[in-house]
Amino acid sequence: MESAEIRRRWLSFFEERGHTVVPSASLIADDPTLLLVPAGMVPFKPYFLGEVKPPAPTLTSVQKCVRTPDIEEVGKTTRHGTFFQMCGNFSFGDYFKEGAIKYAWELLTGSLADGGFALDPEKLWITVYLDDDEAEAIWRDKIGVPAERIQRLGKKDNFWSMGVPGPCGPCSEINYDRGPEFGVEGGPAVNDERYVEIWNLVFMQYERGAGDGKEDFPILGDLPSKNIDTGLGLERLAMILQGVQNMYETDTLRVVMDKATELTGVRYGAEQGTDVSLRVVADHIRTSTMLIGDGVTPGNEGRGYVLRRIMRRAIRNMRLMGATGPVVQELVDVVIDTMGQQYPELVTDRKRIETVALAEEAAFVKALRGGTNILDTAITETKATGGTVLAGDKAFLLHDTWGFPIDLTLEMAAEQGLSVDQDGFRRLMQQQRDQAKADAKAKKTGHADMSAYREIADGSGGTEFTGYATTQGESTIVGLLVNGVSSPAASEGDEVEVVLDRTPFYAEGGGQLADQGRIKLDSGAVIEIRDVQQPVPGVSVHKGSVQVGEVTVGASAYAAIDINRRRAIARAHSATHLTHQALRDALGPTAAQAGSENSPGRFRFDFGSPNAVPGTVLTDVEQKINDVLSRELDVTAEIMSIDEAKKQGAIAEFGEKYGERVRVVTIGDFSKELCGGTHVGNTAQLGLVKLLGESSIGSGVRRVEALVGVDAYNFLAKEHTVVAQLQELVKGRPEELPEKIASMLGKLKDAEKEIEKFRAEKVLQAAAGLASGAQDVRGVAVVTGQVPDGTGADDLRKLVLDVRGRLGQVAGQGDRPVVVALFTVAAGRPLSVIATNEAARERGLKAGDLVRAAAKTLGGGGGGKPDVAQGGGQNPAAIGEAITAVERLVGETA
Repeated sequence: MESAEIRRRWLSFFEERGHTVVPSASLIADDPTLLLVPAGMVPFKPYFLGEVKPPAPTLTSVQKCVRTPDIEEVGKTTRHGTFFQMCGNFSFGDYFKEGAIKYAWELLTGSLADGGFALDPEKLWITVYLDDDEAEAIWRDKIGVPAERIQRLGKKDNFWSMGVPGPCGPCSEINYDRGPEFGVEGGPAVNDERYVEIWNLVFMQYERGAGDGKEDFPILGDLPSKNIDTGLGLERLAMILQGVQNMYETDTLRVVMDKATELTGVRYGAEQGTDVSLRVVADHIRTSTMLIGDGVTPGNEGRGYVLRRIMRRAIRNMRLMGATGPVVQELVDVVIDTMGQQYPELVTDRKRIETVALAEEAAFVKALRGGTNILDTAITETKATGGTVLAGDKAFLLHDTWGFPIDLTLEMAAEQGLSVDQDGFRRLMQQQRDQAKADAKAKKTGHADMSAYREIADGSGGTEFTGYATTQGESTIVGLLVNGVSSPAASEGDEVEVVLDRTPFYAEGGGQLADQGRIKLDSGAVIEIRDVQQPVPGVSVHKGSVQVGEVTVGASAYAAIDINRRRAIARAHSATHLTHQALRDALGPTAAQAGSENSPGRFRFDFGSPNAVPGTVLTDVEQKINDVLSRELDVTAEIMSIDEAKKQGAIAEFGEKYGERVRVVTIGDFSKELCGGTHVGNTAQLGLVKLLGESSIGSGVRRVEALVGVDAYNFLAKEHTVVAQLQELVKGRPEELPEKIASMLGKLKDAEKEIEKFRAEKVLQAAAGLASGAQDVRGVAVVTGQVPDGTGADDLRKLVLDVRGRLGQVAGQGDRPVVVALFTVAAGRPLSVIATNEAARERGLKAGDLVRAAAKTLGGGGGGKPDVAQGGGQNPAAIGEAITAVERLVGETA
């Protein structure tokens, strides 16, 4: 049975039994504590925590998931993988243990004709929690599982919680016996390799308190409403139904391995090393394709780093197996063809996915060349000091700047006899990740305890947003936090977070910055609002400071936003929609939105593109946008179902989470997007849009920055003033300026070349004199000295090589060892270039060793090849000592 059929049967089974089918959420987690969705229940977390009411009492889904903690183990074993699909059924106060158990048994053991999976009941083993007598009785007495195939396990294995205070409960796991060839008998308590878990039923019936780990926490009592959360691993069930040894041999991964063997010529099963590489490629390419499909782009932080790391690990393993040319497109196409049966959007977005993947492949090939040079230098410096461990900060630099996976650095360092300070590298990596997570979470919560917001949400039911229709209005303060802690009152000067029952203030989201303004109380108190966030869905938290009086919970208030700021942001947001559509018209659907920020009078828009956008295309896009403004198109918003929005062709932003009902913003006949932001009423209100330019912000992602309205006019007015000043300077009309300025720059460049030629000739004139003053140090002709300050590195190098050449041409001294070491001061810092001839190198005199001796004295570093090397430092006054150090080392070595 193919994976797509397993998915179809799962959803059909539960839909026929009254469950509402929920499409898989994006892999981009809608949670500041997570980068990616790691479990099937994550999208349902707000329902279980009581933050949001579920759309129905019973739900079912097949959720895309990515886990990367054990990425280094992927490929080495057949059990580790990064992408998987979790089939789940959920009940919120509806059926409980008996219902969940009966559904699971019926689906697993039911006949193929009846829509089941037709597993042999005799091969199914059950585990329950230690004291869950109820679950065991249902399995034994209602289902008929023999008591000897039901085992009890402890809290570590059969008790579930989210890791924080909140809902929890015992589990019951269904395990499949794969037979004696996979190990000894005795059930899952003895051998989890033979008795593989396929379905976990979680009975959420208790509330837990604070504590560490999986076992060290108290049970506070029963939940008011008992819930069900189950998860079946689709890949594990596919492994059983397809009769294969492991998940890598299932249909959706084996085809990727087959393509990799075709491209490299290696055969799966022939050798352990290549088997590992093939599994890495299959897993990582599939995961990369799914991540790109959900809008993730390669980068050096956050989820972009996860994607970059696994993509580059896959590409490197293809090269280890012998691939020399581009391979990513063929591998990605196989994934799209296979997974597209389950996720049709992959097929629709094929071109965009391929574009991002190919750009990352090209970037990594380039990085391999540049990063290898950096690594070689770091290895040389480490060895020169007698070290055997490459510093963690060097490995981090290679990762952060060049995108080197740590395992690539480990391998290349090992080839040179060095290990790597992995603890130091991981510490720096963790610092980077912690900072990124802290920044994202702090932006949303202001460092307050999330439970404080949930309590307010439970008590007030959330905040009604009135800002689409009005900019001010009456409301009531239903929540108040002072320094992140709930408080009944706040005084003048306090930094506060205020929750209103209704508000005209727009909370930051969808790329639009938050409103600012004031909240006034009947008592005369005034709160200046600087920011608005939604740390809990549906609850707008107004952040600001009390300017006058005392603020109390329950007080009536009048909220008013800064109208001018709102209008300026609305102009920017509408201009962003126009820019998005104009770019798609010019570049195609691959120019999909990858992020945006709409602020007063200006915006930035990120979009997918493998290459820079030509200036002529950007000019055409700008012209098209402003043409639309002149057409005075109405801007309207309408609430509709997500299916209806898709039918109408509305564009959705990657990474955004949408409910069943969505808001669609339409700009005449030009643009239609899903959007919750605020906009102008007519395009004429924008006035003018000026694109400032575009640039790269990551592999396959470009950014356009622009000004709108008065800000655009002010920019053009300043440009006009600059043009007028240039006209006066060059005595020409505006249209003549490019030609006249180009002519002036050409003449200036020619003059600089003449000056450089004269200066180089002057420097080289000193070569004969330096060569004639060579010293004899134990049979080696040595020239050392300091040339005039300001001599550039290139000129100094030419001079050194010229002197070396002259000494080699002295009659009767053709085989004489030669060392030339010259110094100068450039830009206030000492610079050295040292060269040796072949005869000197045969006596152990290498330029790199000599330049490092000099650089150590100068307070710097250096390196190069044995015949010529360059170094620098911090202390020009030490040049004399550096010359002495070189001469001493020559004497000691020769």
